[in-house]
Amino acid sequence: MKILHLDKNHPLLIEQLTAAGFENDENYYAPKDAIEQIIHQYDGIVLRSRFKIDKAFLDAATNLKFIGRVGAGLENIDCEYAEQKGIKLIAAPEGNRTAVAEHALGMLLNLMNKLSFVDKEVRNGVWKREENRGIEIEGKTVGIIGYGNMGKAFAQRLKGFNCKVICFDIKPNVGDANAQQVSLDYLHLHSDILSLHTPETPDTHHYINKDFINGFAKSFWLINTARGKSVCTDDLVDALKSGKIKGAGLDVLEYEKSSFENMFSDNEMPDAFRYLISAENVLLSPHIAGWTMESKEKLAQVIVDKIIAIFKKNNNLLTMENQNSEERKEEQWHTGPNPSNFNQQQNQYGNQQNNYQNNNYQAPPSYIQNANSKKILAGILAIFLGHLGIHKFVLGYNTEGIILLIMGLVGYVTACFIVGYFVLFVAGVIGLIEGIIYLTKSDEDFFNTYIRNRKPWF
Repeated sequence: MKILHLDKNHPLLIEQLTAAGFENDENYYAPKDAIEQIIHQYDGIVLRSRFKIDKAFLDAATNLKFIGRVGAGLENIDCEYAEQKGIKLIAAPEGNRTAVAEHALGMLLNLMNKLSFVDKEVRNGVWKREENRGIEIEGKTVGIIGYGNMGKAFAQRLKGFNCKVICFDIKPNVGDANAQQVSLDYLHLHSDILSLHTPETPDTHHYINKDFINGFAKSFWLINTARGKSVCTDDLVDALKSGKIKGAGLDVLEYEKSSFENMFSDNEMPDAFRYLISAENVLLSPHIAGWTMESKEKLAQVIVDKIIAIFKKNNNLLTMENQNSEERKEEQWHTGPNPSNFNQQQNQYGNQQNNYQNNNYQAPPSYIQNANSKKILAGILAIFLGHLGIHKFVLGYNTEGIILLIMGLVGYVTACFIVGYFVLFVAGVIGLIEGIIYLTKSDEDFFNTYIRNRKPWF
């Protein structure tokens, strides 16, 4: 079974999957359209949030059996269409729930005790005690919206604070010994603190808006370690200015890109965000609530365990357990699971498996044939004209090609000096070595190394 890894994760993920008999390829840099050209070769993919897995991508993935998301949310995947195609969705909310819960609690304690603010004051020689009295969690009512893995973990960590913890979730009967499940009206009436732990869905977009905020009977503290788009930032700023929200701890922002790696898609800072970064009662972090040294390992381990548990090797054929994942149920936040038919899924899987086996006897795909042509041309050019870098331009490595071309031209111009011969010799040796390496690689290895993963040298 072949798995394509699209994001770097903890090494144990690939190590353990390899030990379990899975074949693993890594491709961390190629653009999405290039991945679509090769995805039909793979039975599974593992990623974080590199790009959206949409209908076009899934249609190209004719042999795909599963998508492993090293994280909790599945909003970057067209889950409904994937399930229609019988593709298993695997997430790992168990892997970073501790990190998220501790981060949320840390933000709350920081805000209520003004720790970041007073730290700056002391560093600037300001020593104010009376003006900086904090507020205790004890005796307060903490409301949690979204009582899944993250919400439960946060409630568990509040046990020692002698506070009342209530939760609201559209799924019934999720309350436990750590939190009493209540209606949204009850939560609005009693909460002093609100912590958000919902996935990103159409139902949760701008869930925290002006009307929702004004529905609270008391002013309250807001913590959001879930998804940025669940909070309308403009309405949040208005509530901070009016005092309806006493303070906000935001690990996520609605301005984030879907990859979560950057913030502003247009490089312009919204006015609401300008207010947040200047407000003394706002604490910000760059979507790192689930981002700890321990969670990196835990997330990888959860994904490995689930893949191995679901897919088993049997006489070189794959068997798939037909079960609905709990993380998918939580991701839908009770929009309702899609109906599925076991026999249809099994028939679809059987057809996919037959296609996969038959592909082994077909002529090499076009991308391998193209790789063969480029390999031969680049190899010959590298051996005979390597000092001019022409082989680099053939492979699209323009920067490296320019470097070698300049070295070659400098060598020719200064050939009357020893340094000129030396420069030509070095450039020629580089070309010779690369040409030999190109021509001795298999077509698929050449494609993976120099076309797909874009390795520039040797």
